[in-house]
Amino acid sequence: MEHSEREGEKKKSFVIQIPSYEEVMESSQSKTTSSSSSSLFNPTPSFTQAFKFVKNSEFYTPPPPSSSSQTAATPRPINSSDFPSASSSSTPSPSANRNAILVSHRQKGNPLLKHIRNVRWAFADIVCDYLLGQNTCALYLSLRYHLLHPDYLYFRIRELQKNYRLRIVLCHVDIEDVVKPLLEVTRTSLLHDCTLLCGWSLEECGRYLETVKVYENKPADLIQGQMDGDYLSRLNHALTAIRHVNKTDVVTLGSTFGSLSHVMDASMEDLARCPGIGERKVKRLYDAFHEPFKREVPKRQCIPETSVANESHPGSSSTKEDEKEVADTSNCEKKEPEVTVKSALSAAFAKYSHKIARKKNKLQEEEEGK
Repeated sequence: MEHSEREGEKKKSFVIQIPSYEEVMESSQSKTTSSSSSSLFNPTPSFTQAFKFVKNSEFYTPPPPSSSSQTAATPRPINSSDFPSASSSSTPSPSANRNAILVSHRQKGNPLLKHIRNVRWAFADIVCDYLLGQNTCALYLSLRYHLLHPDYLYFRIRELQKNYRLRIVLCHVDIEDVVKPLLEVTRTSLLHDCTLLCGWSLEECGRYLETVKVYENKPADLIQGQMDGDYLSRLNHALTAIRHVNKTDVVTLGSTFGSLSHVMDASMEDLARCPGIGERKVKRLYDAFHEPFKREVPKRQCIPETSVANESHPGSSSTKEDEKEVADTSNCEKKEPEVTVKSALSAAFAKYSHKIARKKNKLQEEEEGK
């Protein structure tokens, strides 16, 4: 019995007691409060209290008093202009307008605006339809609208006056029969010093506006074709304009003859001796340098009129027949004179000679009456 009681006491001494959840939370909170109070990383309430010991050291000197500190201490009055208003946020800045196409309010609802994608645009109060730069503007016109309002383009150009150096008339060709209306638009544009750009679709018209805006500040040399200044490149440019002549043929001709003038003076036999140049190329080269600039129009052959009397006398001499043929040919040449400016004017005056005579008679009668 004593042995069993001792074993029961030993078992009781080795029992592990598990704390409850509340005891664990209380012990952890007490540990955190004690560690935070003794922690070195606990921040102080202010920066001056943390470095207060520096002022007590021998290395510290107080800063001199400045007027800026006094002015900074005084509060600045708050104006209404400090806060952005709704109207100022909606209107774009002038720097943004400088890089954008300004569109007139007249163009609201125009489907062309959907195709201006590569350049920013914004509405503005302007006289022209599209302001593409400081000295560049554009007027939009549809040929279908021009047929309904023929005087619209004239009045719009008159509103521009002489404010822009480059004035563009952007014409959208949206009808089938374009000969007569396009002729009227072209005439109006040329008479008022405007540049006419025709587009057969809205995408093309939008691309024109974008291109003119992008090339606003670019030099004119940018769109010109660049050609090297050496002699071989210029010789290539001149001779390859002839059909069937390639750059290899140009090198052959240049090494054989030495210069362009010698190539132009060469005969067909000399050109045929060059390797790689056949009969067709020889003929093209020779004709390009020796054909006249003005082509001669073949004259109509005039059939000589033979009289019935001459046919009845077969015994007439051949000399008389030759003289008649020469006379007939001369008559044909007289019948078909060359049309010149002088002859055209004389024919016009002859057609309206009766009107001119009436005017002269009226003037004479008025002078006599005076």
